[in-house]
Amino acid sequence: MLVESVVVRPFENSDLPGAAAALVDVHKTDGYPVEGINDPEAWIRSDDTLAAWVAESDGKIVGHVAVMRAHHETAVELWAKQSGDDESHIGVLARLFVVRTARKHATGQQLTEAATAYARARGLRLVLDVMAKDASAIRLYERLGWRKIGETVHHYGDSESIPAVCYVSPTD
Repeated sequence: MLVESVVVRPFENSDLPGAAAALVDVHKTDGYPVEGINDPEAWIRSDDTLAAWVAESDGKIVGHVAVMRAHHETAVELWAKQSGDDESHIGVLARLFVVRTARKHATGQQLTEAATAYARARGLRLVLDVMAKDASAIRLYERLGWRKIGETVHHYGDSESIPAVCYVSPTD
C-alpha cells in the first residue's frame, strides 16, 4: 500500500478493527508489541485509556496512539520521584504504532504531538517506556525532545522480559 497522505484524528469505536489489523502488521514487521498480539482489539481498547488517536490514509488505519492513566509503571514511578508529581499529574503515552508504509510521512510524530497536546491541555506530564530494541521509536522521541529518565525491564508473557528505556515528555 502506497501512502499518499496521513490524517490524524481522534479514535472512534469503528476504528478498532482497522487499528487491530495495523497492529498485527506492525508486530509482523517490528515485533511490537511484545504482548497483546493474541487479542489486538483488547490490547488497543483499555479501561485505562483517557484518549486515543488514529492515523488514517485513504480510508485505512495506518497508526494509533493513546494517553493512559498513570499506574505503578516504572516510568511513572521514576518521574514521580524525580519531579515530585503525583500520579494525578502524570499520563502515559502508550500503544503508539505506525505501519511501515506510513513512516515516511511523519505519522509517528503527528500521533505523538496529538497525545502531547491533549496532555498539556489537561495539566498532565507524559511518560513512556520503550523497548531498547526499538531504535527508530527512541530516535523519534529524542528528536521530539523527550528526555530519558531511566531504564527498566519490561516483563511480559510467561516470565519473559526485555530491556526498556523510560522517557518524559518535553515541557513545551
